[in-house]
Amino acid sequence: MAVKIRLKRMGAKKAPFYRIVAADSRAPRDGRFIAQLGTYDPRQNPAKVTLNKEEVLNWLSKGAQPSDTVKNILSKEGVMKAFADSKKA
Repeated sequence: MAVKIRLKRMGAKKAPFYRIVAADSRAPRDGRFIAQLGTYDPRQNPAKVTLNKEEVLNWLSKGAQPSDTVKNILSKEGVMKAFADSKKA
């Protein structure tokens, strides 16, 4: 089973709010997921991100692949750098 770390859209029409989730790559965007890892609110200035960094690092170490958007969010939060450092050590 290929696991992706991606966004799940929540919120009202024209008012998006996203959950960062680990999901099976075959599951639909807003469908079933394995674990909720954090949230992303692009409507606030600057965009508000909350993450469970330990759990995200755990999923990355298990081989989960982040989507492009999630990869950018994780990079800005410093999680991708921490993951690269943990792989080197």
